[in-house]
Amino acid sequence: MSLDVSPKLLAEAESGDIREEDFVDTVRTSLPYAYDLIASLSAELKSGAAQFADNQTPPPSERERGQLLRALASDAIRGSLERHFGVALAFQNCHRVAAFHPGARTGETYVRFTSLRSQILNQSPEFRDC
Repeated sequence: MSLDVSPKLLAEAESGDIREEDFVDTVRTSLPYAYDLIASLSAELKSGAAQFADNQTPPPSERERGQLLRALASDAIRGSLERHFGVALAFQNCHRVAAFHPGARTGETYVRFTSLRSQILNQSPEFRDC
């Protein structure tokens, strides 16, 4: 299961829409590694002049890797985190997450980072089964 949903939030979802803040809080408590990593990348991006901030360090265990994969594979989770932190996220391999300024999706740096070529160049045998 990707998220630990409270009975209250589940009841709200069953009766209609939920607040995105409540959803993001559920993501924060259910997937703390992924949430904290994206939070730190977002803060790094906003504090500097770089076009993006990225993580190149593998997660400490498969549990954390699973959290990251679940967060970034879900359109709802990924989109909520992007809106919450005010960034555009990009993802390569099993752990290389990058935070860009939201308007960067059409820019050269984002397009290059998310290109087929970059994906191939960022492959490594140790990531084969991640």
